This record gives sequence, C-alpha cells and structure tokens, in this order.
Amino acid sequence: MSAPASVSRRALAATPSGESVDLITLDTGTGLTAELATWGATLTSLRVPDASGRIADVVLGFDALQDYVGVHPYWGGVIGRFANRIARGRFTLDGREYRLACNDGPNHLHGGIRGFDRRLWTAEAGTQGGSARAIFSRVSADGEEGYPGRLEVRVTFTLGDRSLRVDYEARTDRPTVVNLTHHPYFDLSGGVGPGILDHSLTVDADAFLPVDETLIPTGGPRPVEGTPFDLRDGPRLRDRLFLDDLQLSRGLGFDHNFALAPRPAGAEEPRFAARLADPLSGRVMEILTTEPGLQVYTGGALDGTCASRDGRPRHAHAALCLETQAFPDSPNRPDFPDCRLDPGAVFRSSTLYRFSTA
Repeated sequence: MSAPASVSRRALAATPSGESVDLITLDTGTGLTAELATWGATLTSLRVPDASGRIADVVLGFDALQDYVGVHPYWGGVIGRFANRIARGRFTLDGREYRLACNDGPNHLHGGIRGFDRRLWTAEAGTQGGSARAIFSRVSADGEEGYPGRLEVRVTFTLGDRSLRVDYEARTDRPTVVNLTHHPYFDLSGGVGPGILDHSLTVDADAFLPVDETLIPTGGPRPVEGTPFDLRDGPRLRDRLFLDDLQLSRGLGFDHNFALAPRPAGAEEPRFAARLADPLSGRVMEILTTEPGLQVYTGGALDGTCASRDGRPRHAHAALCLETQAFPDSPNRPDFPDCRLDPGAVFRSSTLYRFSTA
C-alpha cells in the first residue's frame, strides 16, 4: 500500500537582493514527487517511475538557487505576463500603444527582462485526499515590464495519482493582455538516453503557425498535412528535426505554435493536446489543456552553456518544452484567439500532465 500524500517545505537560499526562497516538495506516496521553488514558481524537479519502477527526474533543473537567479533558458518557471513573443516589443490596446523590452532580438519574449519566472512568489501548500497541492500567488504592479494594469495572479500545482495539474487565474484593474504558461524542459528517459531524439511526439493539431526569421508568425495557421509538422501519428523526433525545411531551419528544429483541435462546445475541462513517449524508459506523458495553442520547442538553441543537476551540459535536443498557451503575437493579431483581460473578468487556464508507462 502506498503512503498518503504529503507536503514539506524548507528554506532553499536567499537571492542576491536578500529575498528568502523556499522549496516545496509534493509527494503522492506512489513514487511521483515534485519540487517547486517560490522563485519563479519554478518546477525544479519532477520524479516519475518508469516501466520497471525506477524513479528518475524527467525535467531539467539546477541544484543551486543562484543558477535560477542567473541567466538560463527559462528552466521550469511560470511565464508571464505574456508567454512567447510579441513583435517589435509593442502592442496597441484601446488606442494606446504600449512598449515592452525587446529581449529576444527585435522582439519581446516571455514577459521581458524580469518576467514572472524571475520574481518571488508567495506560496501555501497542503494535502487533500490523495493529492498534494501548492498555490503560488503574486501581484504584478501596473506598468511592470511595460504592461498595463495591476494583475493579481494565482497558479495552483496539484500532484495526484500519476498526474500534475496546473491551474492559472488572473484578475486586473485595467484592460491588459495575459498569456500564462509553464516552461519545464522534459526528457522522459530521466537523463540516461540521447536526449529527446528517440522520443515520439503526437500533437492533436491539423495546423501550425509558420514563422519569420525572428520566430514571429507570418500569417494564419497552415495545414500540417504534407509537412514535417504533421505530428498527428506520433513520429520519432529524430525523423523530423533534421529534414530540409525552411521552417525547421528557422526554429533550429521545432520552435512553433500548433493550433490545437478545438474543445467540444460547452466543454470546460482540459482536452487532449499531445502525447510524448520514450521507448527507453517506457514513460509516457499526455498533455491536456484548455488553451488554443501548444508551443513545441525541441531545444535547438541549447548550446551546452547550462548544466543540469547531474553536471552534464545540455546541448541541442537534450530536452523539449510543450508550452500550452495562446498564439504568439496575439495582441497584434485580431485574427488570433483573444488574450485581452478586462476588469471584472477572470483569466482561467488549466493544463494536465498525465503519466503512464508502455
């Protein structure tokens, strides 16, 4: 019989500015555990059993807080106010132009210089039934990183029986734009395989968004049929990433948003979006979400600069991100799903990561 779900909390370290950061451990008692830091509401570790019962960490992470405070490619953090890119770092809302930091070439990326992944959050944690839960909250001040409105944000991580659910809520006192996501880098082999090249990936999408050389969408969704972006039948990633294709060249592999199949009318719960499977470990992860898009990033820009907790430098395709979100550059694209949030309304989004073995 498995042990009951539990939660523990300890002081991790202090940031260079003296902010105290805690580490919260969620444990289901079934071998599935998650560690979350109050810095960035960051998932630092997610340990999952494989087909033989061996437990290993399936996300990249650091041991030391100083590595999360330093420069890294958004490992494990909550991303906001706006995930992905906004062209030229500007958008117009109700006739007023807002200018944001251009921290990714000519564009704004993942909330700017100090997005939500580089902020301190408050957190409370506890158990309910067989689940362990941590609720992170923070207030993003009016004008933070150039965005309008005072935004109150709450992100709830619930670790259940072979699943991790992330629920987002946000409220504002002025019209603004919101696009929240979570940015773990997954390697279902637990670090013992050749990165994610032998993983198979299924994405329930008939269309994707082609991008220009700065990774801004060039137009509307394009059918995946007949392209390397047709992931509906779960191909091995190594069979797609190195094909001669302009879009793959621009993304250094996949760094594109897929337009997910719409939810059934009236449905409120997350629907199936993607399936990732590793033949070496037998681990399988399904992603269900309420969001309209899935950014698939296969880590082509990883260059060995960052080493995960095992000390191994992580190079291209060592891991991948599957970011549930609105479409990139939505504030400038009235033809894309709306990301506007007004006073009195509540932004809600849910994503479920469900684990099994094959």
